[in-house]
Amino acid sequence: MKEKELRRNLSVFPIGSVMKLTDLTARQIRYYEDQGLIKPDRNEGNRRMYSLNDMDNLLEIKDYISDGLNIAEIKRKYAQKAAKKRQQLTDSEVRQLLHGELSQQSRFTTSSNPYGRFGR
Repeated sequence: MKEKELRRNLSVFPIGSVMKLTDLTARQIRYYEDQGLIKPDRNEGNRRMYSLNDMDNLLEIKDYISDGLNIAEIKRKYAQKAAKKRQQLTDSEVRQLLHGELSQQSRFTTSSNPYGRFGR
């Protein structure tokens, strides 16, 4: 994972800060958690701690609600997004992976013998 993504996933914000930044109530935030739309981490004292990604999700949920979507429709949207992430690799992604593996393998095969150092 890239450093930027690691920082965005770092849970450092207490619920009070999230309330100010998202203009949501604690009750709304906890409700979205109960519905499985966000999953904040817990600290040693069992307090919810939120990441920048959690706040992005809360703001997105807030936008969906203002657009007239209900919780079931929002859950469906998130399920579709998750399914797209799990989809098979595209042809170009497969080519890139194979190219990387082949070039890495060629670094280890230094002799002209196609069967490696020990031959057949």
